[in-house]
Amino acid sequence: MGLTKLTDNICFLPHEPERDRPMLAYVQGEKYSLAIDAGYSASHVKDFYEALIANNFGEPDFTVITHWHYDHTFGLHAVKGVSIAHKKTNLFLKEQQDKARDKTYIDLLKKDDIHFAKEYAQRNELNIVMSDLEFVGDITLNSIGHLDSTAEQN
Repeated sequence: MGLTKLTDNICFLPHEPERDRPMLAYVQGEKYSLAIDAGYSASHVKDFYEALIANNFGEPDFTVITHWHYDHTFGLHAVKGVSIAHKKTNLFLKEQQDKARDKTYIDLLKKDDIHFAKEYAQRNELNIVMSDLEFVGDITLNSIGHLDSTAEQN
């Protein structure tokens, strides 16, 4: 599936219904680039980055997570640059890390979610990480020129 360009600086990889992969977006700012969400898996991130490069965009300097669902966060270990998420998202990811220590957890997720089973068909382990930076309250990204936040180094 190809990249959709909205402007010269904004594009997205569309939602993929077969595996229920969410849309991943990209903004090229004045100084930095930003990806929105980390995707379902390393494979999802790889497909996104390949599409970005094929369309003359660079890999993102930052990746911000919109919410905690695993189809938006389980690719976090594969993103380049600095990742940013809300403290509650990191708490969820920490819980998932703990659950994933049980090697049967991935099988349970595959059994419960047909899309997860398709995305992770060739995998027997999960690599779940928390974001590099976490914030509480609000975060403002100004034209990706600088960040305003109560961000805490993780």
